Amino acid sequence: MVHGEREVLPSATRAEAAKAVTAFTDAYNKADKAYDNSLDAPYLTGPFGDITAARLKAGHANSPSGNPNHVPLKLTDLKISIPKKAGWPRWFVADARGSKTGTARWLMVFTRDDLDRRWRVAHVTLVAPGAVPALRTDKDGWAEAVPADSAQLAVAPGKLSADYATYLKKGGQAFADGKYTSVERTDRVKRARKPGLVTQFIDKPLTNGDYAPLALRTEDGGALVFFSTHHYERQTSAAGTTVPIPNKDVQALTEGEVKQSLTLEFMSAEVALDPPGSGRVSMLGRVPGLTSAQGG
Repeated sequence: MVHGEREVLPSATRAEAAKAVTAFTDAYNKADKAYDNSLDAPYLTGPFGDITAARLKAGHANSPSGNPNHVPLKLTDLKISIPKKAGWPRWFVADARGSKTGTARWLMVFTRDDLDRRWRVAHVTLVAPGAVPALRTDKDGWAEAVPADSAQLAVAPGKLSADYATYLKKGGQAFADGKYTSVERTDRVKRARKPGLVTQFIDKPLTNGDYAPLALRTEDGGALVFFSTHHYERQTSAAGTTVPIPNKDVQALTEGEVKQSLTLEFMSAEVALDPPGSGRVSMLGRVPGLTSAQGG
């Protein structure tokens, strides 16, 4: 008898993984067309589930009859990386070109917690073509999962979420300069204080359950790491002024009346290249999404 919780086995067959990608795409398109989260919620989890649920909630509030601008998502040039591992969760990564995002590649992490559970997408990030590194595979083409506590990398995958949240607040040398690091910090400084308006930023790690980091070994011994973070932006207006009126999608997700303040809550999915040994982590992609807002 094979004990799945102990034996090192591929997380899925290639046919099973391809079928899961098709099932997700079909559900995603039906939900987007109808602005109905119930149609794809069973296929989503983690940060992508939160972001999509909020997007569809806002869409339905502003267009109850459905999405007038719906264009079906088509995934082409599909590449699937399936790690061999013991225990749960099982997971794999699908890398495809998405029709809605120009030439950007969609990196999707599918997970499941048991044999009788459906494969669900926990993580979607968009990356530039050619940015995805070559992954290490064995003679049969199976990828290698990297433990969250791996000491062989510049930063253990399990620490990346907390380190990134700290970096956004304080800076440092852990991450290479780029759009999602140094540029993001510079942009926040510009946005923090404007005439009559102050914006505060709070960043928190997400490391448990379907938000836990997952990593694949790259050919050079590093890791491609998927992780999640949680963010708040609080806008406060000066006395005698009001916070700028947000767009309709933000309004649909806002509780309370916006007077002197507006607090926006975001979930974010990130993918990073974590080098072997030492060095600076490179952020390859980041997809944040508004999940709620509170007026005050």
